[in-house]
Amino acid sequence: MDLNSMDLLAAFDLSKFAANALNWLWVAIGLGFVIFFHELGHFAVAKWCGVFVERFSIGFGPILWSFKIGDTEYALSAIPFGGYVKMLGQDDIDPSQLSSEEIAQDPRSYSAKAVWQRMAIISAGVIMNIFTGLLFFAIAFHSGVETKPARIGGVRVGNPAWRAGLRTGDQITVINGRKASEYVDIMVGVALTSEDVELEGITESDKKPFHVKLKPDSSETRRLIGVTANKDVRLVPMLRADGPVAFPGMPADGAAFRDGDRIVKVGDQPVKSFPELQSLLIARRHETLDFVVERPLKPAKPGEQAPPPELVTIQVGPNRFRNLGLSMDIEKIVAIQDGSPAAIVGLKPGDKIVEVDGQAVGHTLNPVELGDYFQSHHGQPVKVVVTRDVGGTRELPPFEITPLDRSGWVDHCDFRTSPLSIPSIGIAFQITSQVLKVEPGSPAEGKIAPNERITAVELFLPPGAEPDGYGDKNGKMKTFEVSDGAEATIWAQAYWMMQLAATRHARLTVSGGGKTRDVVLEPTRDPNGASYFPDRGFILRDEGIIHKAKSVGAALEMAAHHSSSKMLEVYLTLRSLFRGDLSFKELHGPIGIAQVAHDVVSQGLTPMLLFLGFLSINLAVLNFLPIPVLDGGHMVFLCWEAVTRKRPSEKVLIGATYCGMAFVLGLMVLVIYLDIFVHGGGPK
Repeated sequence: MDLNSMDLLAAFDLSKFAANALNWLWVAIGLGFVIFFHELGHFAVAKWCGVFVERFSIGFGPILWSFKIGDTEYALSAIPFGGYVKMLGQDDIDPSQLSSEEIAQDPRSYSAKAVWQRMAIISAGVIMNIFTGLLFFAIAFHSGVETKPARIGGVRVGNPAWRAGLRTGDQITVINGRKASEYVDIMVGVALTSEDVELEGITESDKKPFHVKLKPDSSETRRLIGVTANKDVRLVPMLRADGPVAFPGMPADGAAFRDGDRIVKVGDQPVKSFPELQSLLIARRHETLDFVVERPLKPAKPGEQAPPPELVTIQVGPNRFRNLGLSMDIEKIVAIQDGSPAAIVGLKPGDKIVEVDGQAVGHTLNPVELGDYFQSHHGQPVKVVVTRDVGGTRELPPFEITPLDRSGWVDHCDFRTSPLSIPSIGIAFQITSQVLKVEPGSPAEGKIAPNERITAVELFLPPGAEPDGYGDKNGKMKTFEVSDGAEATIWAQAYWMMQLAATRHARLTVSGGGKTRDVVLEPTRDPNGASYFPDRGFILRDEGIIHKAKSVGAALEMAAHHSSSKMLEVYLTLRSLFRGDLSFKELHGPIGIAQVAHDVVSQGLTPMLLFLGFLSINLAVLNFLPIPVLDGGHMVFLCWEAVTRKRPSEKVLIGATYCGMAFVLGLMVLVIYLDIFVHGGGPK
């Protein structure tokens, strides 16, 4: 065996391969169960009605394995995206059997049975899926289901929720008149409505009720208001089970934190929630802090009392900003929060801040430092000069704004188009690509000059750097770049990401003097800098709540409520797709479903049961749509026969069936294309 072969063998993780293979086996079994029970419904009722069943197959296409009991062949077929029950007188491949008088003479044929019997056979698969969905959900709720509460963890700058003034920790209780108890209720309520979104809830800051009406952003593939789920105060590893619990290059990186540590105190202040932790990190961002974590010990042996968790104190320093030494020009204000100090004095979107307390923005004051500047002057009047387009751009008389005590760099950025915010006065702005000033002694000195433009920023891992969880599987991050004809507003996102991806270097595409060149710089932290980034690099779990039924009856009740909600969601999804409120790009096919199932299986039995229940309910609703070749299409023909006392003609049956088959096959091709080329799906 040569050295390369030995290296390859050493790199091959047999245990990981075995675990991955086992997960895929469970996926196959779980999806097979859902299909099996659907077809079992058709099969059982057909047998009960005396119909001759030629074949019961899991999967389509060529038969891989089969056996025969009585008159029925039981088969496992090659294409595992469904199944079928082939009955005498009912064959989607040959719809003429439904109108054949010769076949109808056979008392064991499907077409010879009464309308109510055929309706029972057709609907049995859907009914079985609803029953199995209820069963899966009931078992899951009896065991205990962890979900994310309907609490806001982050608010994206400039988005509808940000403009309405929603903040970290705010609890949503009602959305569009429906009770919200889980974070998914917010996502679904926003995505699947065509109207404005009405939210009711409780604020985190003063525990007072609020009611807001938002117009969602429809520029993406689904409607959004710009919120993320709340975090817990427990640490979780990155990338792998034994991975680090802090992002590389951040102050918490390399400290003695472990997976499962719960932050219970910062300095002398107790911490019970993520909003409390965030507030302390913001207020004391310039200090070296002692973090007290509650560390779970190994579980006790059977019959022994579990030992109390260990308390460990770990010191973490502050996080100074990483800079390249570039001060850029500020762009116009793109959004203003309702009721904010900026809104009260009359600032408007489209205004451009050119001066603050007599200091020119971009020359004396770096735009990225404005959030800290205004917060440091909270409670005091700050003079702001803006230009406004009023029949031509002109400078307005100074505005006097009294900022609130809210720090910058706390609102959420999605790293695509998000502007920066000044939370203390409630505005959001972009930063242009034009360089106004280069700081002496900075990484950019001598390499970039004032009045040049930055048209692209690539943040890359230098050789030997550890993976940081950003970018694709190879660590390559999407480049921030100015598209043709677009305003040069990439610097805000690139600068923000530069703080989080704290080990990456920057490759800048610089344009000036009619030439374009690439400049590679390593961001540095000024040891004497007065600005601090609040985030210290902790990787925190999403907040979770446990829903556990106290009895079998309660589990069934919770399962029934969950099933009805999921059925409504499927209907609303279809309505939104039809109206164009939801892009078809949000659809997933069999590859995507299998990949999601694989990810869910790796999380444990309860998440798998919830997924299978959801899949069963989806199959029930979708299969009963009035599309020929689906059960719903057959039911339409049967309803027609029940009303008119006459079967549809052979010509109508054949034409409708082939149209339905073309639609279903076309849809299958579309979703498989989306899985592969849009969502990047496939086994991993």
